[in-house]
Amino acid sequence: MMNRKIITIGFCILATSLLTFSCKNTTTAAPQDKLVIPVDKAKFLNGGLAEPITIETRTLSDGSSADCYKIVVKSTPTDHAMGPWCPTNISDDASAGGIWLENGKVYDVDGAFVKNLAQFYKDSTWAMYNKATGAITKTKTEADCREAANPNVGEEYKNYCVECLPSYVANLSHTYYIPVRPKAAAKPYEFSKGPGGPGGPDGPEGHPKPDGERGPKPSHDSTPSTRGLAFNGIVFDAPAPTDRILGAYTLAPFDDAGGHINLNAGYHYHAATGLSTRIAQTDQHAAMIGYAMDGYGLYENTDSKGTDYKDLDALRGHYDSVRGYHYHVDKAGNNNFINGLRGEFAE
Repeated sequence: MMNRKIITIGFCILATSLLTFSCKNTTTAAPQDKLVIPVDKAKFLNGGLAEPITIETRTLSDGSSADCYKIVVKSTPTDHAMGPWCPTNISDDASAGGIWLENGKVYDVDGAFVKNLAQFYKDSTWAMYNKATGAITKTKTEADCREAANPNVGEEYKNYCVECLPSYVANLSHTYYIPVRPKAAAKPYEFSKGPGGPGGPDGPEGHPKPDGERGPKPSHDSTPSTRGLAFNGIVFDAPAPTDRILGAYTLAPFDDAGGHINLNAGYHYHAATGLSTRIAQTDQHAAMIGYAMDGYGLYENTDSKGTDYKDLDALRGHYDSVRGYHYHVDKAGNNNFINGLRGEFAE
């Protein structure tokens, strides 16, 4: 049986003492919002929790102390099915596979998509199926999953569709800390530009390196690559480095919910497609889908009529008199959620 692993992150209530900012934050005063919405722990689904939510005092990114929600979650969602990811044969329709994100668009990974990879990427090296039988070459075991996700993936896994299964991470759990009452930073923490999008991680399968480190971090030295947490306990992760995945002539599809599995990270999202728990708003505003790591709310990309928001700041956030400051996640095809954190986060 796989050893139970714990990773830690959290939600915080800020201390009221005077804060001392690092040199990068000394020239700008933190925004003062008239309305600040605390994190509501009741919004998290009990089925996704490995233990009850508690409060701990944590150090925030500006050096102050704060009470934080400690949220220990399971590695699998309870509000939607996971998979499938890789189809089995080039004759399979879209129901047999997941999705792929490319240049702002979402593509069904059906048999035809795999068959036409050479044409899609204009590279004849792509040949991920048996021409005689139509069978698609894909990972079949946990060992395959581990080797195909290795940063130095071997030639034997070239032209493999990478599909890691929920049973491989059944005993994995994670701990997160996010401020209960968000605190605006004097200067936002913008995510650095990494492979596949802002702050993309290192591993070729799109996630942690073998030692579990979650790849290049945003511009603040200790800012987490994790963008936020869905109500089902699943992470909204940094962009998958699709360039590195494709560079190894592998394909690591996401399921229809925008998620896939890595042995260190477990199941996690790279796109918001509307399948995880949504909390509808009464004023046609976009539905809420979770919290960012600074405690500000995460909402869908468009409002209930499908209209884009035109007044978002560089982080993909804005303020209104009902929800206070909050974020709207990026379109699914952009392999991204938000572009930075407006608030302080738990170290």
